[in-house]
Amino acid sequence: MTSPKTAKRLNRILAMLPWVIANAGASVDEVCERFGYTRRDLAADLDLVFVCGLPGYGPGDLMVAYIDEDEVVVELADYFANPIRLTPPEALSLLASGMALMSTGQAPPALETAVKKLQTAVMGVDDEALVVDLAEPPLVAELRNAATNGEVVRIVYTALASGKTSERDVEPWVVFTTMGNWYLRGRCRSAQAERVFRVDRIRELATTGESFEVIEHSASPEIGYTPGEEDVRALIRLHDYARWVADYYPVEIVSDDESGLTVRFSASDASVVARLLLRLGESAELVKGAEVHEALEDMRARVLARYGVIA
Repeated sequence: MTSPKTAKRLNRILAMLPWVIANAGASVDEVCERFGYTRRDLAADLDLVFVCGLPGYGPGDLMVAYIDEDEVVVELADYFANPIRLTPPEALSLLASGMALMSTGQAPPALETAVKKLQTAVMGVDDEALVVDLAEPPLVAELRNAATNGEVVRIVYTALASGKTSERDVEPWVVFTTMGNWYLRGRCRSAQAERVFRVDRIRELATTGESFEVIEHSASPEIGYTPGEEDVRALIRLHDYARWVADYYPVEIVSDDESGLTVRFSASDASVVARLLLRLGESAELVKGAEVHEALEDMRARVLARYGVIA
């Protein structure tokens, strides 16, 4: 399943390419300002799409994308300049997905407009021809009401990464669904910071009787991770086959050179980072992080013991 970070990058690439094709000779500064790029990120995305193309994969089928001094060049990619023509099954699937998101109450105005246009094109003017209604799991309605009314809630929550259960007072901002799960986004008073909680990990829910000022949050709801002061931090060097980690996880890039991509990784528990390093094998190395090193050695020993190997 695509991570929000990867999806956001892909959406930006798909928005940038048609504009550059339609505006031949666009400068790096123009593209960066219009699409929120840094020069380094723009170069990385152009490298990603370079020699991508249509099946056949001959020289005439693959696009060329690069920076020439101060000009952004994209060639042999005319198929990006034309509107996408959906097949009937594709259009119906897209319409059903859009209407499903609208039924949650979290759809932005732009999506509502697009769904209405697509519905008219696919099904005519009959607004009642298709009804999509998502069944809401327990607690969603209570959390949504608390967010609307500005009521502080007390939750008993089991963290997915560490498996630890704790009691937290939360100022709920928004309840949303994405990637097949429901989430609560708000300010956790225990962490004194913004947090995202999976609703199905909430074991108990109660209102505290306290209230908070409801503020309109313009940013689209998404899954994210905000490091806290109590979190474990590690410096990891990623080699070629592990560079995807920087796209999937909310890491801080420290350096990128011949030795690899070095990132600062934060997690609520050392075992989270240790499991990732164990999975990556020789494609990554721990540069710094005593707690992670200890957790990694313990994990390696337990894996070897399971197979009857003495470390």
